[in-house]
Amino acid sequence: MHKTLRTDSSNNDFIKLVATLDAELAERDGEDHSFYDQFNKIDSIEHALVFYYGETPVACGAIKEHGKNSMEVKRMYTLPDFRGKGLASKLLVELENWARELGYAKCILETGKRQPEAIALYKKNRYRMIPNYGQYAGIENSVCFEKVL
Repeated sequence: MHKTLRTDSSNNDFIKLVATLDAELAERDGEDHSFYDQFNKIDSIEHALVFYYGETPVACGAIKEHGKNSMEVKRMYTLPDFRGKGLASKLLVELENWARELGYAKCILETGKRQPEAIALYKKNRYRMIPNYGQYAGIENSVCFEKVL
């Protein structure tokens, strides 16, 4: 049986998945990792999802308020053995639904050029590229997206 749990950043399974994500990103991003890491702390995320395959947590994602009309998609991750099964798209749709339920009009996000799988995921789910926003403005490795809900 599979299930998706709505939780927050205090959930131990979410914390463990994010730690695995951070280790993978540290490898991909190299020297740039510390720059991105400062914007990805999870201590105050109120809206997080964990996807379970049976009893095993295998994927996660979160949304965080970014202005009064938008939520920022954060901490999307699927364990390598579970990739290619559509879990990330399912999580993304659930995050969008949650943002809509909370009254937000759009979702935005940033990902890195060294994450082609993430870029493909967001394009497949009808996110459109936008100019880099906020702390990502002028950052060569960043790619930003938005989707009107």
